Amino acid sequence: MVKTEQIQLETEGFCDLHDITGEVSRKVRDSGMKSGIVTVFVSGATGGITTIEYESGLVQDFRKFWEKLVPQDDFYAHNARWHDGNGFSHMRASILGPSITVPFVDRKLTLGTWQQIIFVDFDNKNRNRTLIVQIMGE
Repeated sequence: MVKTEQIQLETEGFCDLHDITGEVSRKVRDSGMKSGIVTVFVSGATGGITTIEYESGLVQDFRKFWEKLVPQDDFYAHNARWHDGNGFSHMRASILGPSITVPFVDRKLTLGTWQQIIFVDFDNKNRNRTLIVQIMGE
């Protein structure tokens, strides 16, 4: 069986992190499936999804890491072509990736104790984001 759901988010950009674990867990629990996998995917080229221990110190470290790895104020040919200033956003999102797949057993995600699913908006402006949640199982 396959069930497709959505999560809607209003984001602020500039490495705005959202813990979506609770919403994904509810969708799995309410799916009627006992075991399987859930994939969360962002349809957009400036956002990404991963897991992290979602606590304030690590959130701060995560943002600092991205600024060191792909600085906002560097030159990006994308910006020269489109003049939208979000070349860094596309680079960061392509490195992080647009999706994650997590197994579930007995209607519960198999995440570790300190592991949460997060969405990261790397864009340089506020956005309304739609995340696709596809649940496959029995």
